[in-house]
Amino acid sequence: MTTKIRKESYTVPCSSLFRDAVTALATRQKVNIADLARSVLLLVPEDTIRTISDPGGPPPGDREETILKSGPSKGRPWRRKPRLQVRLSPGHDISVVRRALNLALILDDGKRAIEIHDPLERKEAEKENSQVSTELLEDLERLRAIVSVLSFDPLREGVTSKAEALHVLGFAPTERPDREAVRARFRMMATIHHPDSNYGNHQRMSQLNAAMDFLNG
Repeated sequence: MTTKIRKESYTVPCSSLFRDAVTALATRQKVNIADLARSVLLLVPEDTIRTISDPGGPPPGDREETILKSGPSKGRPWRRKPRLQVRLSPGHDISVVRRALNLALILDDGKRAIEIHDPLERKEAEKENSQVSTELLEDLERLRAIVSVLSFDPLREGVTSKAEALHVLGFAPTERPDREAVRARFRMMATIHHPDSNYGNHQRMSQLNAAMDFLNG
């Protein structure tokens, strides 16, 4: 059973140039002007349509001549502001209808294109992204655990000897690294243990700084 949708007549003020361009497009496409507006309004979200420039109403002095069809002045010519008449479902803002028709002209001119996405494909993509995010979080937790296991245990009394300083920086107590090797090791470990990193630890970072101070002293 088909549901009949009540339609409303819209008067869309516009310049005569815009009216003629829209009318010509409808003629070329063998549809009426309402079909053009309806197609855009159905396919394009209103928020997007509102980003399209509004051609606005007619400029001063832009008038069209029509013949009055009823009333005491029936049959007489009358100069009025140009407009477009369209029948659409109720509730549309006039400026949105005018922007929708402008978008139809822009699309016909090839200046823009519309991408149409299958909702099922979008859901699949969102599901896949969700799975990837979950896997990344799991990897992050595993890395935190690995870093925690491999990292040095903070010394209870702090760094009090050269051997302890070497231990904190990951060198064997008998090693004699040069100054550049010590700085390189410190920079690498600082990127891991700095409190601002994903694996940061304030106590370890403090002892890294103390180890550097001890070795540079």
